[in-house]
Amino acid sequence: MNPLPHSTHSSAVAKALTCQFAPSSNSSFQIIPVTTADEQALFLDVPEIVYANDPQWVPPIRSSIANQLAETNPFFQYGRLQAFIAVETQSTASPPKPVGRIVAAVNQRLIDREGENIGLFGYFECIQNDAIAQSLLETASQWLRSQNMVKIRGPIDLSTHNNCLFLVDGFDSPPMIMMPYNPPYYPQFMEQNGWQKAKDAYAYDFPLDEPLPKEFEKAFQFACKAGVTFRPIHTKGKDFEADAISLYHLFNKAFSANWSSTPRTQEEFLEEAKSLQDLVDPDVFPVAEYNGEMIGFWMALPDYNIALKHVNGKLNWLGILKFLWYRRQINQGRVIAICALPEYRRKRVALALIYLGMMGGIKKGKPYQRAELSWVYEDNFPSRKLIETSGGTIYKTYRIYEKAL
Repeated sequence: MNPLPHSTHSSAVAKALTCQFAPSSNSSFQIIPVTTADEQALFLDVPEIVYANDPQWVPPIRSSIANQLAETNPFFQYGRLQAFIAVETQSTASPPKPVGRIVAAVNQRLIDREGENIGLFGYFECIQNDAIAQSLLETASQWLRSQNMVKIRGPIDLSTHNNCLFLVDGFDSPPMIMMPYNPPYYPQFMEQNGWQKAKDAYAYDFPLDEPLPKEFEKAFQFACKAGVTFRPIHTKGKDFEADAISLYHLFNKAFSANWSSTPRTQEEFLEEAKSLQDLVDPDVFPVAEYNGEMIGFWMALPDYNIALKHVNGKLNWLGILKFLWYRRQINQGRVIAICALPEYRRKRVALALIYLGMMGGIKKGKPYQRAELSWVYEDNFPSRKLIETSGGTIYKTYRIYEKAL
């Protein structure tokens, strides 16, 4: 594992912060910058310590987190970061024990879009110790001040295309695939020292044992008569690549104005699409086309977290065998996005896609008993109305925080 990339200036600042937070005579921890392979390994170890006794936690794939912070990540073409770990001070004979971590990041694309020097914190994990948590947050804040940032926002792991948000309500069930989870005490860390809620987001629960209102089937029939065609997403070869490129352009058209979001290059989008290619169930991923052009989609994935929970964050040969075994228990799915270009709203494409996606989920032989639609910002009222009309109910709440620097 290579050390995290960092500039000479950033390294000097990080070392200065280490001195500032060096433990006093009555302290038992130290905040240090991550600059070596050994320190990166400690950084990746933190979640196992924090969630050791949490039955809801699903360990992230360790190599995936390492790759996000590696110098090969396209993020470093337009951003910079510094990772820190909190380490318990023990006797020199004992190995260091990591008890917290954080990454401070500058995403120039976000700054250019919002016209304000907004820095980010992410990858935050910490044991239930307020002093350690506040030291981590303050260390990230000071590093961002050194980068001329005037505001800090998070948790956002480099961008909202990665993991983001703290769970603030709904701790009684595990997260679905690609959704965040954290201990209930994390919001308590944030609700002090000047942190404010920036925005909430919701996860909706969809039971699949209740029929959709008749208007959704009628919308599907109307859309078909209006010339809209529907089909499952392609998952193989050049057809998959063509669909992925169409999805990329649709995402840019439909979601470019999303709050705190930054544009991705086609290369970045296709790389993520390929990583999910083998996980797609075409029956719950319908797309809409008009005159041969993709105009909408319902993007859902089986909840592979049910299987990933058993691999302990490592997809080695044993982890792959466990994944293949436990994936047979998957009985639910996550709807990641519903998209229909606004110029086709009168053709009722969005309602038709909901109908097709839900019908695909209850198709004979399918294991799905429920679905989650996540996440939806609290002020996205058109989407919320559509989701709630189709029977979705809020069952988890997430939050992003901000603070002036």
